[in-house]
Amino acid sequence: MLVVGAGPTGLVLALWLARLGVRVRIIDRTEAPGTTSRALAVQARTLEFERQVGLSDAVVAQGVPLIAVNLWVAGRKVARVEFGAMGVRLSPFPYALITPQDAHERVLIAGLDAAGISVERKTTLRGFEDLGDRVRARVARPDGREEEVEVAYLAGCDGASSDVREALGIGFPGGTYEHLFYVADVDASGPVINGELNGALDEADFLAIFPLRGEGRARIVGTIRAEAAARHTALSWDDIGKDVIARLGLQILRVNWFSTYHVHHRVADRFGRGRVFLAGDAAHIHSPVGGQGMNTGIGDAVNLAWKLANVVRGHAETALLETYEPERIAFARRLVATTDRVFTGITRRGPLARRVRLRVVPVVLPALFRLPAVRRFMFRTISQTVITYRGQRLSAGRAGRVHGGDRLPWVSLGEGHDNFAALASLAWQAHVYGEASTTLRETCRARGIALHAFTWRRTMRRPGLLRNAFYLVRPDGYVALASTDRAGTALASYLDARGLRAARD
Repeated sequence: MLVVGAGPTGLVLALWLARLGVRVRIIDRTEAPGTTSRALAVQARTLEFERQVGLSDAVVAQGVPLIAVNLWVAGRKVARVEFGAMGVRLSPFPYALITPQDAHERVLIAGLDAAGISVERKTTLRGFEDLGDRVRARVARPDGREEEVEVAYLAGCDGASSDVREALGIGFPGGTYEHLFYVADVDASGPVINGELNGALDEADFLAIFPLRGEGRARIVGTIRAEAAARHTALSWDDIGKDVIARLGLQILRVNWFSTYHVHHRVADRFGRGRVFLAGDAAHIHSPVGGQGMNTGIGDAVNLAWKLANVVRGHAETALLETYEPERIAFARRLVATTDRVFTGITRRGPLARRVRLRVVPVVLPALFRLPAVRRFMFRTISQTVITYRGQRLSAGRAGRVHGGDRLPWVSLGEGHDNFAALASLAWQAHVYGEASTTLRETCRARGIALHAFTWRRTMRRPGLLRNAFYLVRPDGYVALASTDRAGTALASYLDARGLRAARD
């Protein structure tokens, strides 16, 4: 397997493939990993994936758990939401984590090194050919020497200007927002340097202040005034409007990094062709609202990795790979549409937009945030724990409120134990919350499916689990089959109909 691109998406894909026993090479044109913070938010669902491969503790140690969000309008704090409290019963990580991308990548690279795989730096994909039963790729080494490589599959995780996508001739429709944004990592002081996320709306400006590790360190994201953006010269910190910063009482002591960028919104027409796949920014890009970009790419990587591994190792028919695109492209399109609406609302200009920001938002949002249902929905959406594959080919049945295609509900078992610990196997498995019948146990044993029976607790009803029901769980922690059949007939039928041989080695 050849992975092109060693950003978070490519690193996670290579790491999961390696842990699943697939030989993998990962190449990247850059000389070294990035040294700037770039993407910041690591969502709960991403941490759950990284826990499966034993890296979540290291990632958390590099970041700042985002416990609360504050909203400021015209220099006045109008709302505070304790983000951590929203997810305490939904995930082992009831928060978003602010971890700079360079620190996050270092953890992933260390995980790859432990698996005996090194990123091949200053190495470029020159071209490839899908031969039907394999892919032949041409790779340029750091010394300029060209090497021919034959692999079973190739994955383009090479960013928004993906060479792999271009070579496949896959369209990347969408557009670019008119606003120019800046991002700065700073040392600062003031009431918004409080270890929490602070968002500010003003007459014409938008500002977000993210906490970073270290005393007084923060990342600031804001809009560039139109008159400054119109200049055809490189912009600096001195070119940005300081009104909203002054109204927040924010004192900038030092600017450590500054950059400007345009925001794009695009989704590829397809997420691959034949034996070549696209993931991450090569497949979709969108506004930074909600910190979803990097996390969505990692979700792509995990979804693709276990399917490739099952096919390569003979546990599934190649048709399994056809489920990657419909599962992930549907979410990407919804995400782009949703963030587009929010982003447009935040950045819109004009008298009506100004009136909404300054008069409606301070009244409506605090009232909404006080509603438990709204807070729960907010966490599930931002954390990506709400992502579901219902209605897709691999999703079947319902037991309780849990449908095939849903993320397996998280259940605390007390004393630091939970049902997610079993997911570290990265294998197909069966869960029963209550008692498993003898015939079900025999069916699972015959099919090579590990069965985990958890003693029933009343708290298991809260996330929608049904006592004594059967849940077939995919390697990525999503429920494939939810059934009240205790004899194992539904399990056998499910596997046979989809050509799955989920045997353990």
